[in-house]
Amino acid sequence: MTDEKLTELVCSVSKEVFRKDFRHDAYFNKRLRTTGGRYMLRTHHIEINPLVFEKHGMDELIGVIKHELCHYHLHIEGKGYKHRDADFRELLKRTNSPRFCSTLVEREERVRSKIYTYQCTKCSLLYNRKIRLNTSKYRCGKCLGGLILVSSKKLK
Repeated sequence: MTDEKLTELVCSVSKEVFRKDFRHDAYFNKRLRTTGGRYMLRTHHIEINPLVFEKHGMDELIGVIKHELCHYHLHIEGKGYKHRDADFRELLKRTNSPRFCSTLVEREERVRSKIYTYQCTKCSLLYNRKIRLNTSKYRCGKCLGGLILVSSKKLK
């Protein structure tokens, strides 16, 4: 599905469910990781995670669109558009919109895939890190010796 088709779908859902026009753009954003979509306050655009459509289908996509349109229409009208606001929760119930989307990324996929092991050149102390270090910038915490990368193991 293209961004143009998504914008058309959002406009049609807005007309059918909310009986109001959607006058801005909707597009897919593949950089979204854990959320199904988001409403941009400054530009009034809606961004949708493409995994919603790929993994869960059209029904879940329409649910995320309805959720984001609740934010959109309430913000445009100057009412409470945040998740904790009563106006938002009431509109979710009235339009039968989901409060949360289905899980997009399994927990195993989010776990870091490597462990880096560094060793001090003076005292031979070992350091295990999840993130790769710049060995010219960091030193041993015990003796201030230099660090070298000993191994980088892949995890499951």
